[in-house]
Amino acid sequence: MELKVLNTGGSETGEVVSLADSVFATEVSEHAMYLDVKSIMANGRQGTHKVKNRSEVRGGGKKPYRQKGTGHARQGSTRSPLMVGGGSIFGPEPRDYSLKVNKKVKRLARRSALTNKAQEGGIVVVEDFVFDQIKTKQMAEILKNLGLESKKTLMLTPEHSETVVKSGRNIPKLNVVVADNASTYDILDSQTVLMQKAALKKIEETLG
Repeated sequence: MELKVLNTGGSETGEVVSLADSVFATEVSEHAMYLDVKSIMANGRQGTHKVKNRSEVRGGGKKPYRQKGTGHARQGSTRSPLMVGGGSIFGPEPRDYSLKVNKKVKRLARRSALTNKAQEGGIVVVEDFVFDQIKTKQMAEILKNLGLESKKTLMLTPEHSETVVKSGRNIPKLNVVVADNASTYDILDSQTVLMQKAALKKIEETLG
């Protein structure tokens, strides 16, 4: 697949890049994408949820009323799970939700996600650019020129640039990520993947 390289003004530069078939035209594995996204979502959970069970609730040492003759069910403590203010039965306890996915599966998932995006026509290649200063307006102007101002966009850069990252940080539908760090979830969660030319080469070297 070949794509025309655009400049920041939205015009064609006259340059054409070929997308590597080994990355952008592979057989899509939905199961690999499912496993990778599942692990990403699970690894983001803190797992610090906690409620007190019967042994941890304070008080309740005294029998609330006599055993027989009241017409009520017998009770030995006001902290029973059946009483208001009592402990919880089988409540959540702290746990580790992390899941491990093999490197081969993660690579396959990323290639599948990129292939899926390429088949949908959701990949745009733009010339390399950096900013002299942090300017959100400048980044928004580039997105407008490319017709991406209303689309959820994942922008991939070849390396970390603080001015580029911070210029796009306050734009709600834009996520700026270094190409090596883009996950399967990042790719699938976007409508369009906007790649700088050097970032495209870096992805093909990493996943090819």
